[in-house]
Amino acid sequence: MDDLLPITAILYKMMPAILGIVLISVGGWVLTTWLRVKSGYPLDDASSKAPYPRSDPETGERVKLLTQENAQLRAEIGALKDRLATVERIVTDGTCGLDREIEGLRGPAN
Repeated sequence: MDDLLPITAILYKMMPAILGIVLISVGGWVLTTWLRVKSGYPLDDASSKAPYPRSDPETGERVKLLTQENAQLRAEIGALKDRLATVERIVTDGTCGLDREIEGLRGPAN
């Protein structure tokens, strides 16, 4: 019976340290979960998968629409780049060169 007394005394002395480690661990978990929710990340279950996967048809349709809009905007940007290059060429060319091009487009003089 006397052998158990020193062990329990040691455990009682270690109890605040053990409790502190547990509280820090739980607090860290709560903090990281709060940060993930605040940042918009989905919460994971134990298998690192989102508990509510977003694979509904509405999401697929939304991705299709965004892809189409992206392609349209890219085409529009390409056209704008071409027009801007033409405007830059007109502005930077001398007036003589521009006059010659215009006359060349009109055809031979009558």
